[in-house]
Amino acid sequence: MNISSIVVQTTPKYLDQVVEALVACKECDYYIHDDKGRVVVTIEGNGVDEELAKLRVIEAIPHVISADMQMAYSEEELEEHMEVLENADLVPKMLNDENVDPKKILYRGDLKKKDLEGFAKDFSKVD
Repeated sequence: MNISSIVVQTTPKYLDQVVEALVACKECDYYIHDDKGRVVVTIEGNGVDEELAKLRVIEAIPHVISADMQMAYSEEELEEHMEVLENADLVPKMLNDENVDPKKILYRGDLKKKDLEGFAKDFSKVD
């Protein structure tokens, strides 16, 4: 399942008509609009093709100037990211090493991006 947010643009003159059409539209869910003619809706689909078909329906609504996909969510992508997160070490090994004095650890950014095992061995020799 894919879910995407769409920003629909119209003119303030036709805003009420476009919002009414979007609220009634079975292809999307209306969320919010501003007085400048920007409207936020979401669409769902079993794949990109289904989402694009729904986007075309929104674009065809009278007085819609544009309808642009802003954010997209895919269950398949989430599953891949969750697998990476579940298999990742949450705490760098160096921070759990009893031979490393925490007072001697110099933090220079993201510890996960460094070769901490080699660093810890070399650093533990320094007094």
